[in-house]
Amino acid sequence: MRVLIAGLGNMGCSHALAHHAHRDAEVVGLVNRSPVDLPDALANYPRFSDYGEALAQTKPELVVIATYTDSHADYAVAAMEAGAHVFVEKPLAGTAGDAQRVADTARRLNRKLGVGYILRHHPSWQRLIAEARALGGPYVFRLNLNQQSEGAAWETHKALMKTTSPLVDCGVHYVDVMCQITDATPVRVHGMGVRLSDEIAPDMYNYGQFQVIYDDGSVGWYEAGWGPMMSETAFFVKDVVSPNGAVSIVDADKGDSDDIGGHTRVGGLLVHRLGNDRRIELPDEPDHQALCDAEAAWILDAIANDTDLDRHMTDAVQSLRICLAADDSIRTGQTISLGDLQ
Repeated sequence: MRVLIAGLGNMGCSHALAHHAHRDAEVVGLVNRSPVDLPDALANYPRFSDYGEALAQTKPELVVIATYTDSHADYAVAAMEAGAHVFVEKPLAGTAGDAQRVADTARRLNRKLGVGYILRHHPSWQRLIAEARALGGPYVFRLNLNQQSEGAAWETHKALMKTTSPLVDCGVHYVDVMCQITDATPVRVHGMGVRLSDEIAPDMYNYGQFQVIYDDGSVGWYEAGWGPMMSETAFFVKDVVSPNGAVSIVDADKGDSDDIGGHTRVGGLLVHRLGNDRRIELPDEPDHQALCDAEAAWILDAIANDTDLDRHMTDAVQSLRICLAADDSIRTGQTISLGDLQ
């Protein structure tokens, strides 16, 4: 399958390497607006600085989009209208309306649309979700991911914050986990945030948290912060509590909070039922590149076997709407009522 990769930052490069290594993929081009150093494995592929030109010249069957968020929707729609299927990094778009436009285009043109929810391809996170569902709801979700970023990592975060807040960029992963566990409809969101650096735009915040309430009584908390001022203490909390007990991520070697590999590592789970604690060791986990390899294999298989991705698209739009509602709550100071997001 002819694959075009757009965006060659950390995620785009990992996706390019994944398709480079997959026997059913042929990378036909790499797109980046500015020159970028690439691994030797990618050095000989055609490079483009203009996305439209790359689409026209390479005629891909699949486009992988890993650019900044503000271009996701337009790039995805252009690819589908040019005849290609699409895999787009999260978040799917910068607005809920744009996310729905992309999903609607995929349905109208009968294209496959995959979104980069990497945790869906991680066996340890799949186990966490299964153990939490077995407890039964309603649930309390306590989730966070703070990153003490300095130097190049802080520069990357500042660039991301030109278009996307930490709550939206990272939060969609964990809201997606919440939604997979509850199967419930979110009804309202309240967010709080603060700008902790003069190096970012006056209307942007680099620390935020929100609470979401679901119609089955479940409640969720998520927190995300970026920057050199962030604390390394308790930067990775993953707990799910129910009337019958709790399941928590424990013992993974997280390294520093800006270590991307540590963001997906689980290491082990502690399942607590009343009067009975059970540890589940998960020693052989995929690393970041292996997860990107799994995503590449998944979307190629979905295209080849015409897999129904309708629920996947619906979930991607819904999780983004929740995070964007939290963003709106922070900016307006109001609790956002969501209603039925199906």
